[in-house]
Amino acid sequence: MTLDPVVLFFLLGLFAGLARSDLKLPAALYEILSVFLLLAIGIKGGLELAKQPFFDILPQALAVLAMGFVLPLLAYPVLRLRLSQVDAASVAAHYGSVSVVTYAVGVTYLARQGVSHESQTTLFLVLLEMPALIVGVLLARRGQQQSGAASMGWGGLLHEVLLGKSMVLLLGGLVIGAVAGPTGIAPIEKLYIDLFKPFLTLFLLEMGLVVAGKFARLRENGVFVLLVGIGMPLVFSWIGIGLGMLLGLSLGGCTLLAVLAGSASYIAAPAAMRMAVPEANPALSLGAALGVTFPFNLVFGIPLYYRFAVMAHGG
Repeated sequence: MTLDPVVLFFLLGLFAGLARSDLKLPAALYEILSVFLLLAIGIKGGLELAKQPFFDILPQALAVLAMGFVLPLLAYPVLRLRLSQVDAASVAAHYGSVSVVTYAVGVTYLARQGVSHESQTTLFLVLLEMPALIVGVLLARRGQQQSGAASMGWGGLLHEVLLGKSMVLLLGGLVIGAVAGPTGIAPIEKLYIDLFKPFLTLFLLEMGLVVAGKFARLRENGVFVLLVGIGMPLVFSWIGIGLGMLLGLSLGGCTLLAVLAGSASYIAAPAAMRMAVPEANPALSLGAALGVTFPFNLVFGIPLYYRFAVMAHGG
């Protein structure tokens, strides 16, 4: 099977980082690409949502929101086998939340396969950012109360989760696309639609360099992080596919719901957990989410989830 060029760009960055090349992208460019990708994904979803009434997909949205609360609750007892209560809660929040970039690569993979998907999957992406972070903080606070440690106020937490960069850009893009519609977006379509994949390749080149720098953390934390980083996405992907089948989603829709369920956040979750649970060890969560799960999903996971969805659809 030929790898998608976006994955090859990621592998190039990974190789350069592991080989200790002096290849680096400017920090400002990384920030610009992050903002662009989040906005573009939101706008593309909003354009599709403009074609259908919101209340028709409300039951699906509520079901996906419920999945966002369930996933970290399933991950937590497994993580507690080896981790402290606070660290287990933090890692569970990362794996209950989602990776926007993994979703974007999943969309390009389906396009390459010629498989369509429901437009509301972008809405699912936005919805799945929040629940796991709330659950993770609740679980961590239970541990803090038992140990007598201080915890931050709910106002600060809600501000971090609801008004964080990822949420504002995704939801903002979604609203812009839905309100403006295809006609209103036409003057900027070449930037946000046509150039989406070229910009994604540059972002993944940088992510390959970042992941290479996290491998040292994996050696520190051993086999358990590796097992969590691969095993949890595989299990959670089937939960996403099962929910997709119950909701009557297409093959592409089930694949993307599996991608979302099987991904792990390395943008929104670290920011929220750092603010709400500062005593949690970020090396564990980022080592697993960014050092293992992210590259696994890009190279092996997304094609596997597609095959799983094909099997579920009787193919």
